[in-house]
Amino acid sequence: MDREYAEPLDMAELARTALMSAGHFQRRFRAAYGETPYGHLMTRRIERAKALLRRGDLTVTEVCLAVGCTSLGSFSSRFTELVGETPSAYRARRHTESAPIPPCVAKNLTRPARTGAPPRFTEPSGAAGCDGPRDPQAGHGDGHPPRTDRSA
Repeated sequence: MDREYAEPLDMAELARTALMSAGHFQRRFRAAYGETPYGHLMTRRIERAKALLRRGDLTVTEVCLAVGCTSLGSFSSRFTELVGETPSAYRARRHTESAPIPPCVAKNLTRPARTGAPPRFTEPSGAAGCDGPRDPQAGHGDGHPPRTDRSA
């Protein structure tokens, strides 16, 4: 999804690849990443759109189509929601503060953030089927008592 952000989202195909139903895949994705697969895809598209708009050589419509959006209105609305300004305003302002920063670092610094979304998990849980971090005092919900040693 991160690499093929300009392609349409095929939820059924993603779920089949993960050997899950579409509904279960969507719930597990949200639990792991704090957003739906569609929300994640749109964040990637807006992230890429910001990079293209900073270059300044493409129109907003060209950027919209380049990142896989088919509706300029929907693209502009989502961009404004995530970035806080319209694509035209973002393209028009100077971006000299990020000019000396390598693109991979600039990407992380300018990543659109959803307000109200739970934080994304950055570390794998290490346990198959784990829904994310749990309260260490509450146990695992699987009949096992809470861990008391913190050495492992």
